[in-house]
Amino acid sequence: MDRHLDHCAITPYSRRAGSSRVRVFEWLDRVDMDFTVNSYASLADAAPTRLARHPVSVARAELRLQRLASARPRRLLLHREASPISRGWWERRLLTCAEFAVYDFDDALQWDLGAGGLARRLAPKADKARTAVRHADRVIAGNDVLADWAAQRHGDVVVIPSCVAPEDYIPKTSYALHDPPRLGWLGSPHNEAYLLLVAGALEEIHSRSGARLTLVGTTKRSLGRMEAFIDRVAWSPDSQGAALADIDIGLMPLPTTAYSLGKCGYKLLQYGAAGLPAVATPIGVNADILRQFQMPAARGDGEWTEVIQSLLDSSDAARERLGRTARAVVGRRYSFDAWRPRWMAALELVGGTP
Repeated sequence: MDRHLDHCAITPYSRRAGSSRVRVFEWLDRVDMDFTVNSYASLADAAPTRLARHPVSVARAELRLQRLASARPRRLLLHREASPISRGWWERRLLTCAEFAVYDFDDALQWDLGAGGLARRLAPKADKARTAVRHADRVIAGNDVLADWAAQRHGDVVVIPSCVAPEDYIPKTSYALHDPPRLGWLGSPHNEAYLLLVAGALEEIHSRSGARLTLVGTTKRSLGRMEAFIDRVAWSPDSQGAALADIDIGLMPLPTTAYSLGKCGYKLLQYGAAGLPAVATPIGVNADILRQFQMPAARGDGEWTEVIQSLLDSSDAARERLGRTARAVVGRRYSFDAWRPRWMAALELVGGTP
């Protein structure tokens, strides 16, 4: 590794993980500059059980962080955290060793206190997020909720949403309902349990119409009796686009927690990029995206049942208007092209505009 690096990006996950792909890799694909990218152990996630199965990769990852710090990069982008086992020491050292360092986060890490087991509690993300914000030269937050928190601790905070490339999605062309109707959800195994929050509504809709639920991204059965009407599609860039275009209504339920308040609404933006009518829990940025898309919000089983049924009962033309409006909004307000100058400016790269 060079003793002195020009541009370096550090992220805890590989390109396969949505957060790293959207907040780091897809931006670097669009920048005509040579970045050294460190994705820790190059795993899809940093769950303690996964790390425990790859001890050699973890050891090598920690050594690479040491070499990166010694190289003292001129420009550093740190996304979320440098190391899942750090308690903030790597984040502090890396951000302070660079000539210009930017910290980027897209989840409410400041409210993640390590729930879920002893291993997670030993290195809570909340402490690392506070440390990173304090020692960065600039902070990029994925939405206003995150930015408001960061601005209480740092004087230079920029909001840049998690962007979508509409050209990567197959736009929906037919809005006639399938027989039976197809509801859909896109996400990771970690978040699949959110569908249990609206299990009663989904079972009721299935009982009324025979509607089935397509899950894009997860293949392991984990949703109990709902599995009787679930079809699963393994995630890939190609399968994602084709599956969304073939769904009638997208779903994005969330729990009403502080952590959900900080989410960036990316799933809803993906539905919009595909021109897919959708229903979502109106928490945090979701509420604003739903208003822009002119799509319905729902809280609780009763509202979810009513809203999904209403969309099923709507005309093809009404669903098409929703889908086309959403796709236009995504292209205008949430695309990489729309935000590229702002992102370049936040990294102080040539071609950026404040």
